[in-house]
Amino acid sequence: MKRFFCVLLALCLTLTLTACGGASRRSGAPDLPGLTYESTMPLQYADQFAVYRYAGGYSLIDMVNSDCILVVPQGKEAPAGLPGDIVTVPQGLDHIYLAATSAMALFEAVGGMDAISFVGSKHWYTPAAIEALDSGKFTYAGKYNAPDYELLLHGGCQLAIESTMILHNPEVKEKMTELGIKTVVERSSYENHPLGRTEWMKVYGVLLGREAEAEAAFAAQAEKISALTGLDATGKTAAFFYISTSGNVVTYKTNGYVPAMIGIAGGEYVLRDLGLDDDSKLSTVNMSMEQFYADACAADVVIYNCSIASQLYTLDDFLSLSPVLEDFAAVKSGQVWTTTESMFQQTDKMGDIIAEMHRIFAGTADDTMTYFFRLQ
Repeated sequence: MKRFFCVLLALCLTLTLTACGGASRRSGAPDLPGLTYESTMPLQYADQFAVYRYAGGYSLIDMVNSDCILVVPQGKEAPAGLPGDIVTVPQGLDHIYLAATSAMALFEAVGGMDAISFVGSKHWYTPAAIEALDSGKFTYAGKYNAPDYELLLHGGCQLAIESTMILHNPEVKEKMTELGIKTVVERSSYENHPLGRTEWMKVYGVLLGREAEAEAAFAAQAEKISALTGLDATGKTAAFFYISTSGNVVTYKTNGYVPAMIGIAGGEYVLRDLGLDDDSKLSTVNMSMEQFYADACAADVVIYNCSIASQLYTLDDFLSLSPVLEDFAAVKSGQVWTTTESMFQQTDKMGDIIAEMHRIFAGTADDTMTYFFRLQ
């Protein structure tokens, strides 16, 4: 009996060391049967994935607490004996179902739009995605939580890429897997640094054999952030939020990626200790209007998040949301701004977005900006 438990313990340890998606995987590459590890892709900001290189052109994309994808070079096959939790795909896919809407811009950034055949949304704000859906290049295959399984099967879907929203409907991923539709959950939304989200374009560069394009596109955005590094803080405090249909304020935890964007841009997030004791991975917090008013009324700048809520066009639109907004310091000084609807679909442009945010705090913003505009 004692020997049995020793064997069982050894087996459990082996599975722990070889299973994919572990949070501790950053310490080294997994030992895969039939493959020889060569190197690890260097990452600048992202910490929710790693890419390990193996001899012969094989790459393993390891997403923290999620899926592993072995990308098999064209003309070769996956080695035998791989752990069952590794999803194998050929490099250069061309029939992807993209249900993770924030990833669309990353595909576009690496020149990989042709790899997408099916989408999980009818609402896009980037011109290339709108044109592809209108022309029939993209086929709407149902939302992430209600995909058209038959359409995906008969259409030859090679890989479904879901956001973490699918975790609320685990039965959908189980059904996809049962039907033989390879499905993975990307975790770019768990990145704390805004450019960590942008760096996920390297994942799609590996999948599509467009790594050089991904490196170049990411470097261009990182350069824009580097240009802001070392600038003096503007001293301007900022609130970033929207108001839900129930009347509550939805804003961001102090240690979330939006407050990080504000800090990089030279501002200071006005809610200094919000959500720090919350261990969940949610980046947002719901507050009553009364509490938000008490904490944020004195903010120098207000940015209303229209990438989630309905688009506002005038200051009167903003003030109609709640009578107490008229008392905000930013309203009195004319510093009420809104995002465009497309902002959070533009994950490939985080450097540009933060650069525009800096212009707001520095007082150099004008009507030529793409992602923000002043409400008047």
